Amino acid sequence: MADYFLHESSYVDDGVQIGKGTKIWHFCHVQKGAVIGENCSFGQNVNISNNVKVGSNVKVQNNVSLYEGVELEDYVFCGPSCVFTNDLTPRTRYPKGHAGYKRTLVKHDATIGANATIVCGHTLGEYCTIAAGAVVTKNVPAHALMAGVPARQIGWTCECGQVLGKDLVCPDCGRKFEKSEDTILEVK
Repeated sequence: MADYFLHESSYVDDGVQIGKGTKIWHFCHVQKGAVIGENCSFGQNVNISNNVKVGSNVKVQNNVSLYEGVELEDYVFCGPSCVFTNDLTPRTRYPKGHAGYKRTLVKHDATIGANATIVCGHTLGEYCTIAAGAVVTKNVPAHALMAGVPARQIGWTCECGQVLGKDLVCPDCGRKFEKSEDTILEVK
């Protein structure tokens, strides 16, 4: 018996690894070669394509497709209907196959808002926050707050997820940060 929950309306192909305590809800499909960590949650109508890697404690909300080439590290949050791509120049007549897919890496503790689009071939840094509806077209620094179309950096976020003020002190948890090149670092 599996040590994860799979709703009866969902499908898991052969050759998939799913960690203990993971929950896969209504109308999902997990395809061959996918590797999913422990204690994840996949909402309704999530597709996890071939060979996708998902860390532990990841939450993927309804209507998200994780296409081949996407990797989510631990504690990533994907809001409802966010979009990942894996091909910059798709043509039905000229399919590239998995060798032509661009890699997208979402580092640990990143948050992607509802209806955001992540164009393939980029890395989203740890603890970054992508605002709802944003379109990411380049690499995102750690802790960056990104918004707009195309997404641009409008601020910084704390490890706990709160938006930081100009003083780079978190109003919720009290962590203090300082600017360091293209990111911020916690002051210990």
